[in-house]
Amino acid sequence: MKRILALLLITICFSSCEKDDICAEETTPRLVLEFYDVTNPTVKKNVTSLKVTGYISDTVLNPITLATFNAVNKIELPLRITEDVTKYSLILNSTSTSVTPNTDILQFNYTRQNVYVSRACGYKTIFTLNSPIGVTRTDNATPDLFWMQNINIQTTNITTENEVHIKVFF
Repeated sequence: MKRILALLLITICFSSCEKDDICAEETTPRLVLEFYDVTNPTVKKNVTSLKVTGYISDTVLNPITLATFNAVNKIELPLRITEDVTKYSLILNSTSTSVTPNTDILQFNYTRQNVYVSRACGYKTIFTLNSPIGVTRTDNATPDLFWMQNINIQTTNITTENEVHIKVFF
């Protein structure tokens, strides 16, 4: 009888334990931009000293530096999960002493949807770029020529980082 009671107690203890959950799935995706040569649109082109700064909001104009990219042709930018607009300054040749830096401002307009992933991961936010103005390009307050010659939206649904969402030609 004592054995059965002990076995029953051990079974109850182990059955109440939960497995250790680790989130192995992709969470909220970032926006993937890939850069191409404007003269040969099938050839990827590396950016030089691309400084990316993000704006807290449209009313707060002090940008926060996210990162500086060098010799890459693809970057990933996070979108805000609490608002339907994210704005970035992309400054080409930002650290150059021989070439004047050139700033273009991109504003991404989108809708958000929270999707349940799993108990370990919780929720993730997926985005859909608004049509037809999912991306708005403007110039710096002190106008210089656009360094981004053309912007093509490849997909309006941003659900994963495994695909290119926007192609930038310069």
